Amino acid sequence: MDVARLAVRDTAQAARLLSDVRAARLTGQRPRLAPRPVIDQSWDRMLRSGVDPDHDVRAGLLTSDELERRREASRLRHVLPVLRQGLLSAADVTQHIVVVADEDGRVLWREGSTPVLRRADSYGFEPGADWAEGVVGTNGVGTPMVARRPVQVFASEHFVRSLAAWTCAGAPITDPRDGRLLGVVDVSGPLETMHPATLAWVDSVAKLAEARLRERHHRSLERLRSAAAPVLARLGGRALAVDRDGWTAAVTGTPYTNRVALPKSLSPGRRWLPALGLCEVEPLAGGWLIRAAEPEARGASRIVLDLGRPRRSSVTVSGPAGSWTHELSPRHAELLYLLALHPAGRSAAELADDVFGDPARTVTVRAEMSRIRRYLGAFLDHRPYRFSEDTEVDVLLPDDPRDLPHSTAPAVARGRAAEKTAGVWTAPDDAQ
Repeated sequence: MDVARLAVRDTAQAARLLSDVRAARLTGQRPRLAPRPVIDQSWDRMLRSGVDPDHDVRAGLLTSDELERRREASRLRHVLPVLRQGLLSAADVTQHIVVVADEDGRVLWREGSTPVLRRADSYGFEPGADWAEGVVGTNGVGTPMVARRPVQVFASEHFVRSLAAWTCAGAPITDPRDGRLLGVVDVSGPLETMHPATLAWVDSVAKLAEARLRERHHRSLERLRSAAAPVLARLGGRALAVDRDGWTAAVTGTPYTNRVALPKSLSPGRRWLPALGLCEVEPLAGGWLIRAAEPEARGASRIVLDLGRPRRSSVTVSGPAGSWTHELSPRHAELLYLLALHPAGRSAAELADDVFGDPARTVTVRAEMSRIRRYLGAFLDHRPYRFSEDTEVDVLLPDDPRDLPHSTAPAVARGRAAEKTAGVWTAPDDAQ
């Protein structure tokens, strides 16, 4: 159903048709026309979650202090000028309002036509209100958050009956640094103000806001790069400067990588970082200086290769700098398993034969081993590939060791049959 085209021809008729479609859908009958997929999926979620289509959508507002705290904490505050410039003047003329909500669906800012603002108040669509889909039902703030795409909600496409005289179009805004949802920008108004181009208009402004956030991030990396340059110039060995989210500003003595995985709460000192190994971490203005530490204490490290959970294999490294765990893909699990079976090491050709039954597939093996070395490099030697001699390796199996690793690799199948005599396996009960 092309709601936009239908509404342009006859808004009242479109509203009546949508009301019939909604009534049939909510009572389990077959509607004359199928609702749009994005709306139908949202209605399914509402029916499963038990949202009452006849309830009053007004929810408890945030306190003024909490609202201000959220505004200050939101990165959307940096793009408010972009959103206002792109939407507000036209919205006021066309009897719309512009709403910006955070990632929880809480309305942070709201501007636009004064009569429409008063009407929005009657729906509880005001600063501090919770307009998440699970609270208010299908709407132009909460539904784009769930669908992670621009969505227009027209008339009775709203799940809650009291919003049937309202129309809205919302687009999500994501953080270009990590893809995290920052919130939604929405243009809303009375049913008669609906226009088919509104959704494309809102989406384009949301993308412009994301572009401004990306530019802001690049500028912050440039500032960090300038601050780190003289420091890196004085250092020997491997070092890099990264921002608080791990994005790389500058490197010395090591290949450039766009981003380094950092723990959620990083502090200065000697730390183990999966992508780099043992490091010295120091604060920089706007980020961190990370220097590769000397591996003198590596001999005290222990690796536990846990193959005891179906399709949830992991490797845990414990040492003087603490411990960390990395979940393994099936391919990485079988490669590390094979290295554990062969303490003397395996060449790329031998691993290719072990895994694929074809010793010529060395390019694939080397690519996978390169990825493994990104998080386990300090504990792996190559030529041939093997665990370092000063590293203790244990492998944990389920009760039936034939189950894992789940693999069709010829050598893995042979290893399953011989695990009790290989000298590298430790059954879970024995490990305890």
